Amino acid sequence: GPGSARSRWYQTARDRFHPDRLARSRSRPAGCDTPGMRVAILGFGLIGGSVARALGAAADAAAWSVVAWSPGGAGPSRAAEDRVIVHAALRPEDAIDGADIILLAAPPLEILELLDGLGGRWAAHVAPGAVITDVASTKAILMDRADALGLRFVGGHPMAGRETAGYEASSAELFQGRPWVVVPGRHADRAAVLAVETLAVACGARPVRLTAREHDDAVAGISHLPLVIAAALVEAVAGDGREDPPGWSLARSLAAGGWRDMTRLARGDVTMGAGIAASNATALAARLHDMQAVLDDWLVELGGPDGPDVEAIARRLRAARERLEEMP
Repeated sequence: GPGSARSRWYQTARDRFHPDRLARSRSRPAGCDTPGMRVAILGFGLIGGSVARALGAAADAAAWSVVAWSPGGAGPSRAAEDRVIVHAALRPEDAIDGADIILLAAPPLEILELLDGLGGRWAAHVAPGAVITDVASTKAILMDRADALGLRFVGGHPMAGRETAGYEASSAELFQGRPWVVVPGRHADRAAVLAVETLAVACGARPVRLTAREHDDAVAGISHLPLVIAAALVEAVAGDGREDPPGWSLARSLAAGGWRDMTRLARGDVTMGAGIAASNATALAARLHDMQAVLDDWLVELGGPDGPDVEAIARRLRAARERLEEMP
């Protein structure tokens, strides 16, 4: 069953993770003397909190112990009170000291700063053989930085989320059955990749190995473009907030499910969204050009000299629906 599969993954990774793990003597944060894989989570919102909860609910939960740090500290403190993690660190270096896996769960641009710290001022606290990974929605910019710093880095991206942010929104079930993209870095050996895949499986996800380019091109269309389109829809209909456009007051009073569903992504974490768009700008811009061409074609469809062709419109809508029905 799923539990035995996760246990086999864990046993394989533990045997091959790094041969000197028992030989090294590292200090551990206070309260963090639990045996097994030690995971340090830097950044502790929806995804980081859900990873901690998922590991705590895994069939082999005793094999994992989690320490967390965030700039504000509220999430880790609450998680420690909830016994979701074993320790809420006050500083990043306290969290990573002795960790087997260091998971960066912050917005992409903040992860760049964390990588700089791990390759610089905190390097002495990174245990020999420790694996660094992340959960960010863009990969190439992070892989390039980690590779340049010589870090044993394996990029990661669980394809799961929700519009609500923060530890309070986290769930042990968030990753169940979902793909977890794994992107091996230049300095990551087979054992490092296996460790990250083991973490993903323990969280209930399915590891999928991709290159950074493959990942970023794909998510630009299925994740980042929808985010920008949702925001653009709000801007087009509701304005930019400085003044209400004509008709918005009435439209707002009539808005129902269609508006709510189409604008859901625009209700998410602004800092996270901005970092995603900025860090995958090239691929996202290419998808926006594709979208612009399609919208221009719709304008032609609706503005023909003989009026709209209802059958042609129906064919386009039917084709779109059929493409969606092909998806699992």
